[in-house]
Amino acid sequence: MHDSPSSPPSVLPVSLSSPLPPLAWLQAFEAAARLMSFTRAADELSVTQSAISQRIRQLEDRLGQPLFVRHARSLNLTPAGQAWLPALQDGFQRLQEGTLEVFGPSRAAPVSLRATPMSQQAWLLPRLASFHRDQPEIALRLVSAFWARDFDGEEVDIELRYGQGDWPQVEAIKVGAEQERMIVVASSALSARLSTAADLTGMTLLHAAGFAVGWRRWLVAAGQLGLEKTTSTISCDTQVMTLEMARLGMGVALVHEGHFQQWMASGNGGLEQAFPLAIPAEQHFWLVRSSQRPMRPTAQRVWDYLVEKSAVTDSGTALDASGNRNGGPAAAHPD
Repeated sequence: MHDSPSSPPSVLPVSLSSPLPPLAWLQAFEAAARLMSFTRAADELSVTQSAISQRIRQLEDRLGQPLFVRHARSLNLTPAGQAWLPALQDGFQRLQEGTLEVFGPSRAAPVSLRATPMSQQAWLLPRLASFHRDQPEIALRLVSAFWARDFDGEEVDIELRYGQGDWPQVEAIKVGAEQERMIVVASSALSARLSTAADLTGMTLLHAAGFAVGWRRWLVAAGQLGLEKTTSTISCDTQVMTLEMARLGMGVALVHEGHFQQWMASGNGGLEQAFPLAIPAEQHFWLVRSSQRPMRPTAQRVWDYLVEKSAVTDSGTALDASGNRNGGPAAAHPD
């Protein structure tokens, strides 16, 4: 016989009848399961190994089944432990994200900035060096990113991104030349053998992933699209590596003009622009911050400084969270 809609449930929801185990027990299990070591979990949580062991025992008693298979010198998760771990880690991640979204990072935490390694070197670091001289009391933390998905992970205060500037839930201010360009560079020895684009026949084309414009677009502009079939290719994560491979004579690189200028200005040398042809990059550099949570005062000071130092020659454009364009401060070429 079924309960009527007005009848109380015969079993209380888990959240009411079975309170969650203490957070310390859950942390002990998550760390030990991730690291596969009670000792390493103890080091991470700044407790003793015996404390980790005791908390996990208490957790297993509460749950009514073991989570680990304990061997003399190793650990394995039981099927129950394997099944539960992802849900627990997802819960911790959601708790962290929710806390950051509502309260933001600690006011005393360093101001964190994320960018690709080449963007850090070419645009961000010179400005941060100036900021640090002016305001050395503010701690800074740099985080490297390589792929677009890297910008969706750990929460940071400020990012330097490359793209169209249409990311959701952020404010983005364009920094850089109004028209960024891609150029072809090669080692001095290899460049001496290149008179026209047709001379690229049979060569290795180097390129950093992540740019909307690639070799095909440059070859079309040079009237040499069919030449691509005669070449080999090497691609990598960063323009730093692309430029270094070109310097070593491994091939001819298609790179961001500003990054090449910064490479040369930093005293690296060994490279030349192989052809005068430059094509539009179709993307730009943007200073980005969340539009969903307020900035801490220290992060706001860094943001204001970077925006101000970007306002030199070019007019910038800001995008609000909905992607609408708003008038923004002027911006300088990032390199």
